[in-house]
Amino acid sequence: MHRTRFPGLADGWARLDGPAGTQMVDDAIEAMAAWMRSGHSANHGGAFKAAEETDALVARARASVAALLGASAEGVVFGPSMTALTMRFAAAVGRALSPDDEIVCTRLDHDANVAPWVIAAARAGAQVRFAEPDRDTLELPASAVEAVLSERTRWVAVTAASNAAGAIADLPGIVAAAHGAGARVLVDAVHATPHRPIDVAALDCDALACSAYKWFGPHIGILWARPELLAELEPDKLRPSPDTVPDRWELGTLPYESLAGVRAAADFVSSLDREAVRAHEDRLLTQMVEGLRTIDGVTLHGAARDRTATVMFSVAGHSAHEVAAALARAEVAVWHGNYYALELFTWLGLEPDGAVRAGCVAYNEPEDVERLLEAVAAL
Repeated sequence: MHRTRFPGLADGWARLDGPAGTQMVDDAIEAMAAWMRSGHSANHGGAFKAAEETDALVARARASVAALLGASAEGVVFGPSMTALTMRFAAAVGRALSPDDEIVCTRLDHDANVAPWVIAAARAGAQVRFAEPDRDTLELPASAVEAVLSERTRWVAVTAASNAAGAIADLPGIVAAAHGAGARVLVDAVHATPHRPIDVAALDCDALACSAYKWFGPHIGILWARPELLAELEPDKLRPSPDTVPDRWELGTLPYESLAGVRAAADFVSSLDREAVRAHEDRLLTQMVEGLRTIDGVTLHGAARDRTATVMFSVAGHSAHEVAAALARAEVAVWHGNYYALELFTWLGLEPDGAVRAGCVAYNEPEDVERLLEAVAAL
């Protein structure tokens, strides 16, 4: 992939912070600027040309995101963040729960797919049960979810890939097990989407959430859900706002210039050879894992057989913040702390210091990984 497509890489840093947010692709940047210059920006539902252009933009953005996710456009909801959308969705689900109901979450998930369900269950007097990954590999097989399913389970909230260690969950098995128990499934695909093709129709999940800024677009959250489910649940909304699906789930005026960027970024990712991207990222993952294993004092956390190019590690004698700061002095950008995977870090005993996370996406190159390894070895 031509790194020149990503203007933010021009500063020369080794950007291994992709799991926290990627650099924007040029098409998305230009689409946003072009929209803001066009004079088309208006609001929803007007009887004049600019308003019609705005409506058309929203429809095109929904269609592009739907194509990326293998989904129906009428099920695509836009919002300020995946967290905000999941909080609203779980709250609506919670209003239909009874005290005898149960929700299943996992210890592998980002808190955006845990706390909203815990809050909703608490308000309803329902219970939350947790599926646990394998402690050594951090793999999440279907059996881990099956162990906590019951006839009272109404929803399973599960990640497609760990934002901390990259482990890919057994989604086909988990979805099948949940549906077999009469439960619905919401998938957090925030970390997975830039690394693996997403096809909600093949996956047969009931809802899925992701964030455009994790796949080279602007800061917009996306929720897809079965249209009949969006019609069945009752979100909080303003009285004059549309009651049609999916509009009834979108609070206030959408950020139209950002939707222009979302559409361009979705089209860009859809145009990629995803198998070639995966092969490239797998090579970088191997380089990171094998290189870090040779450095004395480095402990790698997790060893899933199927994982994204994301590694989580600690360095003996140094806090995670100290390691990240030392790497920053070498112009290597990584993340430290728990990256909001609070359940996982508490379960592994890594709180409060956390660990260091380095992640590669399609625009990274072996030179970025080599700089990481040299900077860690220098510690």
